[in-house]
Amino acid sequence: MEVGNYSVGLDIGTTKIVAIIGKKNEYGKIEVLGIGKSKSLGVHRGVVNNITQTIQSIQQAVEEAEVNSGLKIGSVVVGIAGQHIRSLHHSDYITRADSEEVINDDDLDKLCNQVYKLVMLPGEEIIHVLPQEYKVDGQAEIKEPIGMYGGRLEANFHVVVGQVSSIKNVGRCIKSAGLDLGNITLEPLASSDAVLSKEEKEAGVALIDIGGGTTDLAIFKDGIIRHTAVIPFGGGVITEDIKEGCSIIEKQAELLKVRFGSAWPGENKDNEIVSIPGLRGREPKEITLKNLSKIIHARVVEIVEQVYTEIKNYGHDEQKKKLIAGIVLTGGGSQLKHLKQLVEYITGMDTRIGYPNEHLAGDSDAEIASPLYATAVGLLMNAVANEKKGKVVEVEEAPVDEGELVMAGHEEEEHQQQAAAKVQKERKTVFDKWSEKLKDFLDNAE
Repeated sequence: MEVGNYSVGLDIGTTKIVAIIGKKNEYGKIEVLGIGKSKSLGVHRGVVNNITQTIQSIQQAVEEAEVNSGLKIGSVVVGIAGQHIRSLHHSDYITRADSEEVINDDDLDKLCNQVYKLVMLPGEEIIHVLPQEYKVDGQAEIKEPIGMYGGRLEANFHVVVGQVSSIKNVGRCIKSAGLDLGNITLEPLASSDAVLSKEEKEAGVALIDIGGGTTDLAIFKDGIIRHTAVIPFGGGVITEDIKEGCSIIEKQAELLKVRFGSAWPGENKDNEIVSIPGLRGREPKEITLKNLSKIIHARVVEIVEQVYTEIKNYGHDEQKKKLIAGIVLTGGGSQLKHLKQLVEYITGMDTRIGYPNEHLAGDSDAEIASPLYATAVGLLMNAVANEKKGKVVEVEEAPVDEGELVMAGHEEEEHQQQAAAKVQKERKTVFDKWSEKLKDFLDNAE
């Protein structure tokens, strides 16, 4: 198996685990080299609750991706979700020692580092610190302060917080599956990278990613993330309701939902009936599609209303916070028939289904462009971006065959190592330092 310059996204979901390998082509699009997926057995509502089963599911997905691509997977970028995720807003500032020098990356890092030191509730840890706008010497609404003069640099931050134990469990699963943890990203952020356009983020948009165990929300306005939330309901509860309401097994309930389910009961006639085979020679059950739709409708309305409450919490009624681009639905749950119309009816906002095909190369498999893979494609994009930033630095070894080459080789190698170290030093963000701390913890927690 060849080892080359490519990246890997790993989406650990409640219903499925997807490993996706890819690289950037010459047109700046993502070329998918291999994909593997397996049924997720050890995850409940976005949180790992059975380490052994999760490890097996990860290995299965990774092996399939390796076989499909002929490549060996080393490091992966993983998504994190679950009801333990919450977000908050925070403002902070630094006073610069020399206001005669222009603001540079180090100043921004220093400001971000300060936010990472915020005291959280016991058992919580900061996952992301996302700057919104900067202020330089009181001058507000600056998006990019680098290169400006100023003594006082302040910023508003969107801080995403999660439970330490949940994050460590994900890290443990990755390590035990024989992989390296490259980065951890909030799943709604990954999905939004894959399905939202720059214009939508500018205009104001709410991304709703309906997964199996959770529904993730990310709100953007003026190109900046404004609000994130994870709601602990998804497609799984709808299946559960069908199972209970129709007294059938889960497998049949899932098939019914996918094939005949609709979020709008009005469109089914009373005489439309599905017959479900009975267990072990028992009589088949007959279910009217109208009843099926009513069960689905009740639960979907509940999920959409919870999401809408979060959108109201953000304050979209205010003129300045208006979401002009409306709502984008993605994730496996967004494929439910007539869901788009129901969301428009409840929220009164324009809605479209989001496909992750905008950033994929033209010859990509049609299956990958499904909303099901939005998070996985977003994580792959994150992995590619990390690689591009120079976090992966390969130093080629110098030739040491002949005596005179040795010295030159050493100098060259030293030069390359210095250059590599410089690149790494420049590019070491706060998040990398956090990832390293997590890796150290996992190494010592044998």
